[in-house]
Amino acid sequence: MTRGRAAVLNAPGGLMEVVDVEFDPPGTGEVLVKLVATGLCHTDLGVIAGGIPFPTPGIIGHEGAGVVERVGPGVDAIQPGQKVLLSFTSCGACGACDDGHPAYCSTWLPRNLMGEMRADDSAGVDRGTEPVRNHFFGQSSFAEYAIADARSLVVVDDDVDLTVLAPLGCGVLTAFGSMWNVLDPGPRDTVVVYGAGAVGLSSVIAAALRAPAALIAVDIVEERLHLARELGATHTVNAKTEDVAEGIFDITSGRGADLSFDTTGNPRVARGALDAAAAGGTVLVCGAPAPGTEIPVDIQGILTGKILRGVTMGDALPATLLPELVALHADGRLPIEKLQARYRLDDINQAAADMHEGAAVKPVIVF
Repeated sequence: MTRGRAAVLNAPGGLMEVVDVEFDPPGTGEVLVKLVATGLCHTDLGVIAGGIPFPTPGIIGHEGAGVVERVGPGVDAIQPGQKVLLSFTSCGACGACDDGHPAYCSTWLPRNLMGEMRADDSAGVDRGTEPVRNHFFGQSSFAEYAIADARSLVVVDDDVDLTVLAPLGCGVLTAFGSMWNVLDPGPRDTVVVYGAGAVGLSSVIAAALRAPAALIAVDIVEERLHLARELGATHTVNAKTEDVAEGIFDITSGRGADLSFDTTGNPRVARGALDAAAAGGTVLVCGAPAPGTEIPVDIQGILTGKILRGVTMGDALPATLLPELVALHADGRLPIEKLQARYRLDDINQAAADMHEGAAVKPVIVF
């Protein structure tokens, strides 16, 4: 049994409570990780608000980074003492996993959003005599320790700064995977990123590395648009003070956007992106709005070959993409420090509030 502190969400709509808990020894295929830092993501805010039905009382968080403390039965490739980044989990056996698309695993939703589909001896977490649900995204990283699926871990070098790299496991992975794996911009493309939050700004960095003809960032906060330009956007549009479609058509000489990435999860933004897309253009959407959220589509408006497409976790293979992102950061080409604001575990509710209100782009909890 390992003792540590965790931020427990007792019920949707409430605050997280930092309390002492006990972690069971890792079960088959699991690893006990002593966390150094974890990012806070909008998906976590969705659980807190009740839009994602993770069971409570429970521990959420899914951008962990730390040091392996102990491994469970059947774990051979990971050793105690290694530094690791934590990402999402998957079954490893379905067709999607076999084809290198674990984000579309046939059991992705129950494994990640519900913390289910676990081995019979999977480790639990207790608050006194009360069990606390864990295994959110195969990790539940809002705690000093995480019981993580070995499949979700990526080993990194001993000299990396885990505090800086923690957000790679979800937000940055989603951004780069979506931009590189799915949209794949080239030098003749006009790219638009809707939303200059953590995923959006990371997408700007990813797109800029591909040097498209134009890279447009759209948001309602002028300070974030300035940061987008600093990170590689060639143009910005303030949706609060400007007509977005008109601005995009002006920049593209009336043609519209070839590739658009809506990171907001707002159906009105997605519809606007479709309206501002070029003939044959693609609009890619991510985010975690409430179940049942619909995007209105004018069928006449998409008969010019426009494509509306969804994406989960950037359709990325963490074992392949995360090392690339670590290398980009080491080379100074992925300055994610510019997005981060750091908090203690005791201040996690303030971190969530700051993210919700736009005062922080990417909160990072440092243990």
